[in-house]
Amino acid sequence: MPRTDPLRLGFPVKVTARPDLKSNDTRRWQNDPHLSVSLDYMDAILDHCAARGIRMYRMSSDLAPYATHPDMPQFHGMVEQSADRLREIGDKAGRLDVRLSFHPSQFVLLNAPDETIVEKSVNDLASQARMLDLMGLGPESVLVTHVGGVYDDKPAARDRWCAAYERLPEHVRRRLVLENDDLRFSATDTLWISARTGVPLIFDHQHWWCLHEPQEELIPTFAACLGTWAEGVRPKMHFSSPRTEMRTITRKDPKTGKPVATQAPPIWTGHADYVQPFEFIRFMRDAAGLEFDVMLEAKRKDAALERLRLDLVRYAPDVAARFGIAAEAVAAE
Repeated sequence: MPRTDPLRLGFPVKVTARPDLKSNDTRRWQNDPHLSVSLDYMDAILDHCAARGIRMYRMSSDLAPYATHPDMPQFHGMVEQSADRLREIGDKAGRLDVRLSFHPSQFVLLNAPDETIVEKSVNDLASQARMLDLMGLGPESVLVTHVGGVYDDKPAARDRWCAAYERLPEHVRRRLVLENDDLRFSATDTLWISARTGVPLIFDHQHWWCLHEPQEELIPTFAACLGTWAEGVRPKMHFSSPRTEMRTITRKDPKTGKPVATQAPPIWTGHADYVQPFEFIRFMRDAAGLEFDVMLEAKRKDAALERLRLDLVRYAPDVAARFGIAAEAVAAE
């Protein structure tokens, strides 16, 4: 049975409205950074989200600094050492109804031909999945990853991903979801992998426009990705708008050897600071009847989320209502 609670809008990692709120302990290893410090920051971020009516947040992939670094065993126990504090943060997120997730770094490559890279990737995923488990979070708190590299043979690369998935620890498979990307693996590729492994899929809207197969249609493909999630677990998707401004590129002058700044056109894979509201409104209306939360990947993070809420109230009250956004609630923003 479809849920009746409003859809969520979320943002990743950095709180731009509050520069004093760090997303994780960024101290260098010489200063003994620790997950417990990051969790104090998380506590304050949850308060901020609650105060602003934000109900979804992506935690930093560096929440537990150096926790899996192969050459720094002194940090390897910090996740278990922080079990009680993790449970407190998880309980607080539950009380505030904030959906939490991780998106491990681009260095997580389950389909790498180099087994050493795969092993490091599995360790990173296992550590982050363990944190979600210790927080006591439900199945909607996931780890988002990409397929990885093509390595000159896409079918073989897809097969390696499937093989690596089957070898993952159970607590990682239970949390892992796979996202289509903008350069290598389309939604058709991720749907193929999901059919073989059962991994749920994240649909990235901007990535789809940058890379999709000729036969793919937007909403049917999106719906197919949503259909890979377990019944009763609300899927989520990623939304961003392409950056449109000119880029400044610094190159070395071949004659003088000095750096020279030049202007270049935008790259459409780049994320804009804010979400183009009319693009978002059109997508939401086309996807009417489908149930999903939306992680915004705009560069201005929470500022982009709050601006989009204002835009929805002004231009599309019907879409605002799906997210439980009331005009009165955002009038003072």
